[in-house]
Amino acid sequence: MKYKTLIAGAVLACSLSGAAQAAESDPQYLSDWWHQSVNVVGSYHTRFGPQFNNDVYLEYEAFAKKEWFDFYGYLDVSNFFGVGNSNANGVFDHGSPMFMEIEPRFSIDKLTGTSLAFGPFKEWYFANNYIYDMGRNSDSRQNTWYMGLGTDIDTHSDVGLSLNVYAKYQWENYGAANENSWDGYRFKVKYFVPITTLWGGNLGYVGFTNFDWGSDLRDKGGASRTSNSIASSHILSLGYDHWHFSAVARYFHNGGQWADGQEVNFGNGPFELKSTGWGYYLVAGYNF
Repeated sequence: MKYKTLIAGAVLACSLSGAAQAAESDPQYLSDWWHQSVNVVGSYHTRFGPQFNNDVYLEYEAFAKKEWFDFYGYLDVSNFFGVGNSNANGVFDHGSPMFMEIEPRFSIDKLTGTSLAFGPFKEWYFANNYIYDMGRNSDSRQNTWYMGLGTDIDTHSDVGLSLNVYAKYQWENYGAANENSWDGYRFKVKYFVPITTLWGGNLGYVGFTNFDWGSDLRDKGGASRTSNSIASSHILSLGYDHWHFSAVARYFHNGGQWADGQEVNFGNGPFELKSTGWGYYLVAGYNF
């Protein structure tokens, strides 16, 4: 059985933030509130699946914050340029046509007309994180919905910080044993630190980490799976009004809930899972 390796985006928040400010006065942008870009992403040794993945792919990315609605999302077209390893099958070579992740949040404060702020907590949200991989059959498809509560933190500085905690409902999951069940939780922390202006652009650091725990996949799926995982991304981004460039280092612990060091065999010979360690991305994109 061949498992699709997940492709991850979400690497351009700070450069898009700069674009958002420019969009308010620049008629070249299609919208003054729906901020979007198209990106070329090169990935190396990502560890969301049981094997390393290397790929160069096309990505559409968007974010928005308007009244009660807060949104971030991306859509990846895997192996779009035909560059990568044998695990990176995509739209043109019988792999997944599309991978998508969206994070809509709805402000409880604004929808109810009541300020729920206290201490460092500025605003509260009904938070969601939905992931969909359009594989060509059930063994190559993922369909996951995280839902819960989110908040923005007042740091009394230019540093942005948000927290979200979710329960997970797992529909399809590449044929894994936890499909069609409530299965665990996720805690997500995001932060943005503006650094300086550089070469006429804005240099910033973006970080976000997903802590997943409480899954039954280890009990149901055997020793090669785990009940927890961590993916922690660290992004250095240089943004201009339209162009942006990013370098990303992402740390995986039991990436994709695969147990690091276990030996598995999917029919092509045994190999050792290497789901803990670092993966890397380079990104170039255009904001419109």
